[in-house]
Amino acid sequence: MITLEHIAAVRAQCDEVRRAGKTVALVPTMGFFHEGHLTLMRTARAAHDLVAVSLFVNPTQFGPTEDLAAYPRDPEGDTRAAANEGVDILFVPSVVEMYPRPGLTSVTVSEVAKGLCGISRPHHFGGVATVVTKLFSIVGPCTAYFGKKDFQQLVVVRRLVEDLNFPIEVVGVSTIREPDGLAMSSRNAYLVRNERQAATVLFRALSAAVERMSGGERDASRVRAVAVDLIAAEPMANLEYVEVVRADDLAPVDQLAEGVEHVIALAVRVGTTRLIDNATFTVAAGAVNADLPRLDPL
Repeated sequence: MITLEHIAAVRAQCDEVRRAGKTVALVPTMGFFHEGHLTLMRTARAAHDLVAVSLFVNPTQFGPTEDLAAYPRDPEGDTRAAANEGVDILFVPSVVEMYPRPGLTSVTVSEVAKGLCGISRPHHFGGVATVVTKLFSIVGPCTAYFGKKDFQQLVVVRRLVEDLNFPIEVVGVSTIREPDGLAMSSRNAYLVRNERQAATVLFRALSAAVERMSGGERDASRVRAVAVDLIAAEPMANLEYVEVVRADDLAPVDQLAEGVEHVIALAVRVGTTRLIDNATFTVAAGAVNADLPRLDPL
């Protein structure tokens, strides 16, 4: 693995690989790697000749009161982990390298960025779309891997690629979870012991909602209410939202339609830590097929 700090060097490496008729994969990250990140790397490694991982805590996707300064970082550990996964290029640009002077250009993806997390973080997805556009420009034609835990981000990136005709294939990779169901996230490091236990309410709420649908409920508001009530019963949890939407465009639904992929998405603050999670599901022939695992009893 080589570690590169400059855009021109990354671009040259990726161009050289493509000229040889080989394929390139990109895994965009903000570092502090956990098993979810490593799964993205493994998935990319299994399918491509060159795997590039970007490690950049992007300031433009943080609001003025958010955790940019405190965001967990472990550059030495991340470098070892990426090398162990067979990554070819670890791109670790500085803020000055990515934003050499105040930008006059930004990328906005409307509609799919407005709801869900976009309500409380109105500038977040503009920052995401802008930095992802920059990374796509740097790496060039490739397959880009994103985790499904950040489902709204995945939808935003897919729409960005479609609308701007980028020569990029976007692949969503299933959420990796702890044994008790908590979705892996760099921000889990903020949780103290009792908060960590309380944070399982996100998974429990999603599981309860899926169970209600499996029992025949097709009214989205009633499905949502199951999750809302369960979260309300956890004293350390403060609900930001629970929504049931179409998976392709995040449009709210009233009734769960057969053969349409949906997602139930939620955001909850446990203590001061904001956590997100979701489950995608399809109703087919009266059955509910969800991507939420059943946990082994402890």
